[in-house]
Amino acid sequence: MLPATEFTPLPSALGGALIGLSAVLLMALNGRIAGISGILGQVLARRDPGGERLLFLAGLVLGPLVVALLTGGIPQHLPTSDLLLAAAGLLVGFGSALGQGCTSGHGVCGLARLSPRSLVATLVFMAVAALTVFLMRHVGG
Repeated sequence: MLPATEFTPLPSALGGALIGLSAVLLMALNGRIAGISGILGQVLARRDPGGERLLFLAGLVLGPLVVALLTGGIPQHLPTSDLLLAAAGLLVGFGSALGQGCTSGHGVCGLARLSPRSLVATLVFMAVAALTVFLMRHVGG
C-alpha cells in the first residue's frame, strides 16, 4: 500500500492563494488566462514576442527550487519511479491537448469565469484523479 501524503492545510491554502493571485494578476495586468498548457504551447510555437510567457514558465520551475534552497529540501517526496512519473507527465500532456486546456486553465481560471466547458472539464479531471487514487491504493498498489 502506498504511504499517505502528509496533511498540510496551511501551506496548501497559502499555495492555492498564491496560484489564485497569480492568475488574477496575469488576467488583470496582461488580459491573459493562466492556462499553463496554452502558455507552454505559445512558447513552443515561438509566439511569445516579449518573452512574458517564458518568464511565467520559468517562475513555475524556479519557485520550488527557491523553496528547496530556503528550507533545505523539497517538502514532499513522490514514492514512485522516474519512469512512472514521465509516463504520467506524458498522459497529462496528452489529456491537456485532448481537452483543449489543463487543470490551471479550466479549474482555476475557467471556473472563476463561470465557463460551463471548464466545469465539465474540471469534473472529469477530478473523477479521473479519484479513480486513479482508488486503483493505485486498492487495486494495483
